[in-house]
Amino acid sequence: MAKWGQGDPRWIVEEREDGTNVNNWHWTERDATIWSKGKLRELLVGIAVENEAGRGEISELKQVEGEASCSSRKGKLIFFYEWSIKLAWKGTVKESGAKHKGLIEIPSLSEESEASDTEVNVSKKKGDGDTLKDLMRTTGTAKVREALGEYLKALKTEFTTGMILPTKAVATKELTVQRKLTENTLQLVQKFSKSPAVLEAEKGGKFQMFDGNITGEYVELLTNRKIIMKWRCRNWPEEHYATVALNFVPAPGQTELKLDCKGVPVCKEENMTICWQKQHFEEIKGLLQLTTENALMN
Repeated sequence: MAKWGQGDPRWIVEEREDGTNVNNWHWTERDATIWSKGKLRELLVGIAVENEAGRGEISELKQVEGEASCSSRKGKLIFFYEWSIKLAWKGTVKESGAKHKGLIEIPSLSEESEASDTEVNVSKKKGDGDTLKDLMRTTGTAKVREALGEYLKALKTEFTTGMILPTKAVATKELTVQRKLTENTLQLVQKFSKSPAVLEAEKGGKFQMFDGNITGEYVELLTNRKIIMKWRCRNWPEEHYATVALNFVPAPGQTELKLDCKGVPVCKEENMTICWQKQHFEEIKGLLQLTTENALMN
């Protein structure tokens, strides 16, 4: 590791006026203990199972001991969690109506084993009710492990939102994709359609693509966000237009292009779907990937 003051400037947070951890480059840690306790209660309490013998339900999170945290280092997330959990269950035997109670204990839930392999012990208070205990030990245990898996999934997705920020290269790529879709539009369209085009890229402007097979008018253009068009194919009924909206949605490492198309003649819907998939999206994707790679290399 470099000596203090001689390392990567991204590490020197205190020299920034805003104290920002740039792109979360150096070590950051977030305590997930309180969040985890709430999430475990949400996922475990209320689990119910039933068969011909009776019905059982987890009624209470009696005890949850341990801790959880998530750390970020150079764009990589590192998780730590270790829990000991005790749950109360109750059930009713269908034939007799007898009610029974018991416990479900999870001695250790940690990153050392998969949720599907976690030890789950089921017990009941003295007396009859072995059929309910068996129900909770089999079907109930399976549902408990499934809920634990949901907790771990949420820990690694829901809880970590915002911990990893786009790097400069990723952000550059996102902007490059968006700009290529909204700037130099004529050049882009002629490349992916492999034919001359006429475009008046402004509100109320007309467009013509694919040698006049597609024509229309721009209704709204919001740079890097949305394009709305009146759109028609040459073989549609005269003066019949569909409304096409293209939405650009930023996402980590990419830009999602979402299409909303309304008003296509019913008999043309299947053909229109193929047209957008093959002649537009696949061609645009290939073109932008090549262009973006070249831009990032320069």
